[in-house]
Amino acid sequence: MAQISAVIEMIHVFSLIQDDLPAMDNDDLRHGRLSLHKQYDVATALLASDGLISQAFHTLSEVPLPPDIRVTLMRELASSIGSSGLTGGQYIDLTSIGTHLDRTELEQMHRMKTGVLIRAAVRMGVLCGAASGEKLSAAWPAVSEYGDRLGLAYQVVDDILDSTATTSALGKTAGKDAQANKATYVTVLGLDASRAWARQLANEALAALAPFGIQAHFLREMVKRVLYRLF
Repeated sequence: MAQISAVIEMIHVFSLIQDDLPAMDNDDLRHGRLSLHKQYDVATALLASDGLISQAFHTLSEVPLPPDIRVTLMRELASSIGSSGLTGGQYIDLTSIGTHLDRTELEQMHRMKTGVLIRAAVRMGVLCGAASGEKLSAAWPAVSEYGDRLGLAYQVVDDILDSTATTSALGKTAGKDAQANKATYVTVLGLDASRAWARQLANEALAALAPFGIQAHFLREMVKRVLYRLF
């Protein structure tokens, strides 16, 4: 499981490096420090992020699991960052600047841009831990629903924080979405409705875990962490 966690983190960092680039969100800060392209240069940032993608899949290829599980893990990860996942969501984000998105369109963008990677992290963990195909089939719908709801909740909270928190608290430039004239849950729904929607998504994520009882304690704690980070 440590290898799988490392793989997810590599992909996460790759996405943050590219998200900060001048052609994307053009942010100078990440985690309270200079973004990679500001600390070094754009070329170095691009090469570093590309290297992380390559290393992630190389690490997956060496996970000590049956070959069919390794292939499924690779497919899950590739799908989450491809045109139907992170890459496609980022494209929608960039091409919709200054345009009106309704709630359905906004949710689809964030499901692709953020939600599918969080869902992939959960599903990859289940793939590693399932003792049999029967148990995997039984757990798959519930963990997929959990990951989807948690991923959307994360993005709603992120939009709330972008409009309410400070740069020092966030570790990245606050108010960046508003400056770029991007659609967010706050601009589409309003602040109070966004908070209510985040809570509803969190409750739906928790409800999806009901079949697992106490075994899902850690996943329940993750919901709390997402919902209440500076909230």
